[in-house]
Amino acid sequence: MNGTQALGRALDILFVLAEAGTTLTVSEIAERVAIPESSAYRFIQTLEQHGIVERKGKGRITLGLRIFDLARSLSGQIDRQLLIMARPVMEELTRRTDETSVLFIRSGLDAICIEHVKSRKLISVSLENGRVLPLDSGASGKVLLAYESEVLIGQAVAQKSPDRAKALRQELERIRHQGYSYTNGEFDPDAFAVGAPILDKQQRIVASLSVAGPNYRFHESHLPALAEETRTAAADISRQLGWPGI
Repeated sequence: MNGTQALGRALDILFVLAEAGTTLTVSEIAERVAIPESSAYRFIQTLEQHGIVERKGKGRITLGLRIFDLARSLSGQIDRQLLIMARPVMEELTRRTDETSVLFIRSGLDAICIEHVKSRKLISVSLENGRVLPLDSGASGKVLLAYESEVLIGQAVAQKSPDRAKALRQELERIRHQGYSYTNGEFDPDAFAVGAPILDKQQRIVASLSVAGPNYRFHESHLPALAEETRTAAADISRQLGWPGI
């Protein structure tokens, strides 16, 4: 096995552990990566020496603290790049819609606002940077959740009753189909929001871009135009991140 193949197998192990969301045995890792158990053991030993994986309990393997340090560093770099690209697009979106535009990223089962451009109108929605919202409530969070992995969606719906879980899954499917999310009075009884996904070159969800305003200013007839403006702006940022488009 050459160096490139070895690196690929090591990365496969990390992806398997990340997707599992729990500890795995060496046998389970070997089965999921489709390599001999002896090979999996050697890779895990090397990764463990560098703090990339850790042993928890008897024979259980999980991601190590070092990988989270690397992830935080990478996330910070991506966030800075994203903000540079998104800010002028958001300013234009707010100008065109006369409503506040907000940029959210996911952290666990929460959505975090990392940028906003406030509407110039006297009465407007105000969301400060750092505001945390649940993924399953509001247009910004639901867009992030809709384009996430089935593992994460499963974690989100597991906290709900069977009927609410079914309704949420149907809503997420509808969001993926139409390319945007619309909520009115869901997180804040006095506000509406329309959100769209920002995707990278692998078509993975990076962030959500939304416009939000007081619901007294909103009418159902406004939705098609607002959705189109938001989707167009989100697609603009996505293309800057390498998204190939539809």
